[in-house]
Amino acid sequence: MAVVTEVQVLDALKKVIDPDLQRDIVSLGFVKDLRIDGGQVSFKVELTTPACPAKEQMRRAALDAVMDVANVSGVDIEMTAKVRTASKNSGQNLLPQVKNIIAIASGKGGVGKSTTAVNLALALAQTGAKTGILDADIYGPSLPKMLKIEVKPQPEEGKKIPPAEAFGLKVMSMGFFMDEDTPVVWRGPMVGMAVEQLLRDVDWGELDYLVVDLPPGTGDAQLTLTQKVPITGVVIVSTPQDVALADVKRGINMFRKVDTPVLGIIENMSYYLCPGCGHRAEIFSHGGARRQAEAYGLEFLGDIPLDGAIRADADAGTPIMIAHPDSPQTQKYREIAARIAAIIATQGFEDSTFPKIIVE
Repeated sequence: MAVVTEVQVLDALKKVIDPDLQRDIVSLGFVKDLRIDGGQVSFKVELTTPACPAKEQMRRAALDAVMDVANVSGVDIEMTAKVRTASKNSGQNLLPQVKNIIAIASGKGGVGKSTTAVNLALALAQTGAKTGILDADIYGPSLPKMLKIEVKPQPEEGKKIPPAEAFGLKVMSMGFFMDEDTPVVWRGPMVGMAVEQLLRDVDWGELDYLVVDLPPGTGDAQLTLTQKVPITGVVIVSTPQDVALADVKRGINMFRKVDTPVLGIIENMSYYLCPGCGHRAEIFSHGGARRQAEAYGLEFLGDIPLDGAIRADADAGTPIMIAHPDSPQTQKYREIAARIAAIIATQGFEDSTFPKIIVE
């Protein structure tokens, strides 16, 4: 019986192309631990993120490619993932153990940014990625309530603060250290110092992704973040109406000035779908965020409907990703999180065609 060779198998796998990187999985170094025993072939395919939306498509293509090799009788493929550090920033970094920092921003308040940040972080964590979320909204911290965290972190003198944990996420918020009814009456520089402390003095450990829920607008928290850590990219959340989109332009231009990539735009509260009759109503207009993304040459990451369950679950402290894991709304968050992870993965390669800096 003819022998199956490693060269034959690798040549076959060169036909399998990563849809985002547009290169074959062999040249990308994704094929690991190749073993051949007679006609039985086994190997691992190590992707750049466990959230890869094309994981099953690539597994099937690899299986078909190797089964077409003469004398192969069986193929065993293990799909794994190793998240890479995408940012090439060599400046100051208070979080050297965090591979990728995703800032969730909005031009104005009231667009559902925090709810979006929480559900995207949970979507990433549910793929198996080590994920944390930082509430950088010093004036209006909401994560302790949205994640119903009742056991607060206990700082110890001389040690870094351990983050709280909820639903597989590491969580930190200024809300843990202040009374719920006490307003924060601070000038701008104090806000920047507080954000820096939440970065520097928290024991985040090793993370694949840290999602940062920024305050609305363009202020000290945003500037501190861009100066102290290498942000992988920013996701901007907006509602469709013109007044919100006007503020999106300011946000995009601010991040452009500090050389921070914008990964894309999400349109939240994009439409209302009546649960009773299925009628769709575009309460705040529709499609404005997509048009804005196209105008700036950015990725439109997706739209999320206006849904009472998303609000109710957030208020109850059990986000919709946990409360209703099989709902269409939850699937939207999963799809957007997977797209963000895929874009970040392309940035981890020197010859990636994805723009590192947003366009003029």
